[in-house]
Amino acid sequence: MTTVQRIAITAGEPAGIGPDLCIQLAQQQQNHQLVVIADQEMIKQRAQILGLPLTIKTFDSQLPVKPSSAGSLTVLSKPTTNAVVAGSLDAQNGQYVLDTLQMAIDGCQQGDFAAMVTAPVNKGIINEAGVAFSGHTEFLQEKTDTDEVVMMLATQGLRVALVTTHLPLLEVPAAITQDKVITIGRILYTDLQRHFGIAKPRILVCGLNPHAGENGHLGREEIEVIEPALKLLRKQGMDLIGPLPADTLFTDHLLNDADAVLAMYHDQGLPVLKYKGFGKAVNVTLGLPIIRTSVDHGTALDLAGTGRADIGSLQTAIDTAVEMASAKQQASR
Repeated sequence: MTTVQRIAITAGEPAGIGPDLCIQLAQQQQNHQLVVIADQEMIKQRAQILGLPLTIKTFDSQLPVKPSSAGSLTVLSKPTTNAVVAGSLDAQNGQYVLDTLQMAIDGCQQGDFAAMVTAPVNKGIINEAGVAFSGHTEFLQEKTDTDEVVMMLATQGLRVALVTTHLPLLEVPAAITQDKVITIGRILYTDLQRHFGIAKPRILVCGLNPHAGENGHLGREEIEVIEPALKLLRKQGMDLIGPLPADTLFTDHLLNDADAVLAMYHDQGLPVLKYKGFGKAVNVTLGLPIIRTSVDHGTALDLAGTGRADIGSLQTAIDTAVEMASAKQQASR
């Protein structure tokens, strides 16, 4: 019998669709307990705008963990600085977004939550609030004092992890070092075992250059950096295939026998994954001492308050967080 998990959800940018998704999701019976970290009054107001019935329960960590019932939402409240208008950004509420993330991190570290799931934020408005913010992944890395993390997106039948993330393309080659590939490879392999219950993961590794460098004629990073790193990791027992040309790696005859793909940069691997599963994909941060998943889309300000936001990615992120938390518990027994 699967243990009921308590999952924290940060509602993200309050003017975006994050609150809508939480309210829409609450209309359905859940197999686990979902706790939304957001401004309780804002959630009430958004539910009224959406015309959806909602009973709000105040979160109490001392109460037993029970599945969330349809029509109710458990909220750990954090007031916004200014009143929220759906679809209208307000820099005064930028710090509020970061505070909700910190509350989720603290709850996970204290054992109140088995995992945290994040709804989308607006990076620009947080920076306008005077806080340097490049994304959830980097924020979580800093706040958990983690040396290295890995961004991995997953959808049905495909997982793609990244060696580098939000870098200008010009800076990517210099950022791909042997040490970096080795570190990211180890985290990916270990967390596939720890959080997904895969005893011996099989990972396909992309080259950096077209045709994986064409034996050095189209670049030497494969020969001088990537292959030596993979050779060392293989000596440690890891099943790694590559470096392979990215234009032919993403084909069924290779993917059907693989558990994940390791891409060298953001737009090498993620366009394929999002084409395959946008709206049904999840962003996972590997390497953290806590479990974190997220939706694969943005704040969609134009949809906020309309009732037309799709809960598919949020539900996938929750399901993945539950899967990871359950695998972690199983491994610790």
